[in-house]
Amino acid sequence: MSVLNFIIAVIALIIAIIAYNKAGGEMKSLKEQFNTLREKTAEALDKAEKAVRPTEEDKLNQGTKK
Repeated sequence: MSVLNFIIAVIALIIAIIAYNKAGGEMKSLKEQFNTLREKTAEALDKAEKAVRPTEEDKLNQGTKK
């Protein structure tokens, strides 16, 4: 009975490893995805800051319009 349990456990482990790899379970890939997400977030925040915060040129132009 123990031998059967061992065989089932080994088969389950092999299936789990195959599923993990097919799902993209490499740590390098995860790190690359995280870095890409970080870069995209930084770009989005930069664009939002430029849209909200006026530049020096905008401040000068507002002063001449008055």
